Amino acid sequence: MTPLRRAPLALAAPALLAVAFLLLPLAGVLVHAPWGTLGERLTAPDVREALGLSLAVSGWALALSLLLGVPLAWVLARVDFPGKALLRVVVMLPMVLPPTVAGVALLQGFGRRGLLGGVLADAFGVTLPFSTAGAVVAAAFVAMPFLVISLEGALAGLHPRYEETAASLGAGPLRAFLTVTVPMVGPGLVAGAALCWARALGEFGATITFAGNLPGTTQTLPLQVYLLLQNDPEGAVAVSLLLLVTAAAVLVALRGRWLGHAAVREARPAPGGPENDEEPGAAAAPDADAGTGARLRLRLRKCGGRGSETGPAQRSARPGTTGPDPGPDEGEDGAPDRRGDEAPASWPLSAAVRGATALDLDVPAGTTVAVVGPNGAGKSTLLRALLGLTPRAAATELRLGGPELSRLPPHRRGIAWVPQDGALFPHLTALANTAYGLRARGVPRAAARAQAHRWLERLGVGALAHRRPGQLSGGQAQRVALARALAARPRLLLLDEPLAALDQTTRARVRHALRQHLAGYPGVCLIVTHDPVEAVSLADLVLVVEEGRLVQCADPAEVARHPRSPWVARMLGRNAWPGTVRDGGLDTAGGARLVTAADPAPADGTAALAVVAPEAVSLHAARPSGSPRNVWPGTVRELAAYGARLRVLVAGGAGAPAEVVAEVTPAAAADLGLAEGAGVWVSVKATEITVVPL
Repeated sequence: MTPLRRAPLALAAPALLAVAFLLLPLAGVLVHAPWGTLGERLTAPDVREALGLSLAVSGWALALSLLLGVPLAWVLARVDFPGKALLRVVVMLPMVLPPTVAGVALLQGFGRRGLLGGVLADAFGVTLPFSTAGAVVAAAFVAMPFLVISLEGALAGLHPRYEETAASLGAGPLRAFLTVTVPMVGPGLVAGAALCWARALGEFGATITFAGNLPGTTQTLPLQVYLLLQNDPEGAVAVSLLLLVTAAAVLVALRGRWLGHAAVREARPAPGGPENDEEPGAAAAPDADAGTGARLRLRLRKCGGRGSETGPAQRSARPGTTGPDPGPDEGEDGAPDRRGDEAPASWPLSAAVRGATALDLDVPAGTTVAVVGPNGAGKSTLLRALLGLTPRAAATELRLGGPELSRLPPHRRGIAWVPQDGALFPHLTALANTAYGLRARGVPRAAARAQAHRWLERLGVGALAHRRPGQLSGGQAQRVALARALAARPRLLLLDEPLAALDQTTRARVRHALRQHLAGYPGVCLIVTHDPVEAVSLADLVLVVEEGRLVQCADPAEVARHPRSPWVARMLGRNAWPGTVRDGGLDTAGGARLVTAADPAPADGTAALAVVAPEAVSLHAARPSGSPRNVWPGTVRELAAYGARLRVLVAGGAGAPAEVVAEVTPAAAADLGLAEGAGVWVSVKATEITVVPL
C-alpha cells in the first residue's frame, strides 16, 4: 500500500476486530458442519420438502414484491407529494421491526380477526394464517423493502430526460417505463430482486408467528433449522450451511457489478457538449431561466409569421424531396394516428405559453425559427413548455395545423425534441434508438428499422447503426439523436443546440443535411443555438431572448445588420455599447461618450445601441491625429487568432468604453508591439458606428 492508503493502527485494529466478529460465527458453521454425512442429511425427505417449500415461498414472495414494489419505488423516486417522507418510513419499517412483531402485525392485519382478514374470509373464502399463502405474505412483508429501497436509489440516479425524450418520440408512460426506464435501471432492479429473494428465503420470525410451522405447508428451511436444533444439532448445522452458501452465492454474484456502484446505465456525456440553460437535477427542479421573474412576450405574426409583410417566404412541402418521410395523418384528437405513409400535411404552429414564461406563437408551416440568447434566458423553458414537460410554464393553447393539443400528454402532441446532450438510450443500438419513435407510433419493426437506417445514412452515421451510445463519440451520438428525432416524423421539431458537440467539418456536413430536411419539412422547427452560423444558415427567423424578455425578432439579415442586444452583437463578433442618444452622439451606460453620424439620428433621449465591427476599430502606438472623432487610450488584455487575423481585446480607462475588440493583421500587431498589458490608443470613426434604437 502507498503511504496515503496505509491505515493507521488506531483504525486498523478495530477494523480487524470487526472482521473477526463477523467472520467467527460463519467460520463456526463451516468448522462444525458434519461433512461426512452432509449429503445424506441434505437429501433427507423432510429437508427436501422444506427446501422445495422455501423455494416456492421465496419465489412467490419475489413475484409479489416485483408486482407491488416496482411501482412503489417509481412513485417514491419520481413523484413529489405530501407525506412522502412518512411513506418512506412505512416502507422501511419492516426492515427494522423484530420478526415476531412483524408476525403479530400481520395477524392484526390479515388474521381472521384482523382489519382485512375477516373481509377476505367472508367475501372470498381466503384464509391466510397457517397457510402457504400466509407464508408468502409474511416473506414478502419483510423482503419487499429491500427491493423498493434498492430500486428507488437506482431510479433517483436516472435523469428524467430519458423518459421525457421517449415521451417526445410518442411513447406513452407505460411504454417508456418498460422500454427505457426498466432497462436502464436493470442492475439496480436485479440487485434489489436478488436481495429481496434472499431475505424471503431466510425469513423465520414473521413466518412462524403468522403462518405457523406446519410440515409441507409452512415449514420452510429456516423453520426446519429451528426444529433440528432441538433434536439434531448436526442436522441443523448442515441445513444452516445450505442457507449460508445460498446467501453468500447471491452476494458474490452481485459483488462489484451492482453493489457499491451506481445502479443506473447512463449514456456517456458528449465531450465538449453545450452548457445547459437549465440546472441539472430532478424533474421537479425549477427552470434556471425563470429566476428573473420576467415574462417573455412574443407575437411572431408581427415579425415574420403568417400575414407578415417582412416574414420569410413559406417553404413548400413537396413529396419526393430530400426532406422528411411523409408524416402520419391526424387522428380525431389531433395526435398522429398509426396509418401508413401518405403525402405530408401542412403543420403551422399556433401556441400560447403562460407561466414563468408568457409567449404567443403564430408561425407558418415550413418556417425554421432560431432561438438565441445567453444561458438562462428562457430558451429551454420555451421548448419544454411546448412539450408539456415543465411545471414553470405551460402551453395553454397549442395547435399544429389541427385541433387543440394543449390538454394532451406529451407523447400525443406530435412534437419531437433533441435535448442538449442527445439523451440516447444507452441500452439500445443507434439503429434501435432511431427507430424508437416509429415503433412507438405503431410502425412495423422491419419498416421502422429500414426508415431509421435511411436517416442514419443521411446524417453520415449509417456505418455505426449497430453500435451503442457508449461506443460513439460525442459528435456521432448527437447525429444519431438528430436522426432519431427526424425519423419520428413530428409535426413540430424542437432542437436544443443540436450541433454543439460536433467539430467544424462534421458540423458543416450535418448542417447541410439538416438544411435539406428543413427545406421540405411541412412543420415548424425551433432551434436553440449560440452559433450565429447556424442561426443565419438554417433559420428564416431569429428570435432573441435575453433576461426573460423578447429583445428582437427579425430575419437573420436584419439581426446581423442591426442587432438590438449587446449579447447578440457580440455573438456576431461585433462591439456593442448600450446607452442614450444625446446631442448627435451616444452616452453609454458606463459613462463614455461616443460621437456618431447616424442619418437620420434618433431623437435625444432614445435608448439605443452603438454597434461597431472589430475591423472598423483602429489601434495606434500614439494618439492619432486626423479625422477619427472617437479616440481613447486603453490597455491590451488579450490577443486571439481569428482566421488569418488577430483579435485584440482592449480595456478602456475612465470616460471610455470598458472593452473594445479590434481586428488587425499579424504584421500590424508586430509593428505596434501588441502584447498583454501593453498600452495603445483606440480610434473609431463616427461613420463606422451604427446606432440601433432599442
